[in-house]
Amino acid sequence: MKKLLQLSFIPRSTDFALLVLRLWIGVTLLLNHGWGKAMNFSQTEHMFGSGGMDPLGLGGTTAAVLVVFAEVVAAAALAVGFATRLAALVITIELGMAFISFHHHAFSGPRSGELAFMYLAGTVTIFLAGGGRFVLCKSTNDVSA
Repeated sequence: MKKLLQLSFIPRSTDFALLVLRLWIGVTLLLNHGWGKAMNFSQTEHMFGSGGMDPLGLGGTTAAVLVVFAEVVAAAALAVGFATRLAALVITIELGMAFISFHHHAFSGPRSGELAFMYLAGTVTIFLAGGGRFVLCKSTNDVSA
């Protein structure tokens, strides 16, 4: 009973936990957000161009390309562990901009940014900790066992 209550039957591994977090965030961000924006790029471009979703004034096309890059390319890199900390940083910047400029720091109500904020928590964690041992491309700054 003591073993069950302490969950000691589950091996503790920071590297495995970082793998789960990377896969969870990277794949979910890619499939639920990035893929649709990439496949419907003209709509994405229009949304950023005329929808008031270009806080830096880069133009609809540039803003859409940067968001698709973050939510597709960087999310995929994060999931597989390629340039993990850089990928996490790119996504963190994109999500931070979305949370501040589009969601207006709102955690509930119209334009709620709660989901962006939760993704942000995960990407900041990966940026700070590194990708762990189970990565495609090992960096000297990543956590290792």
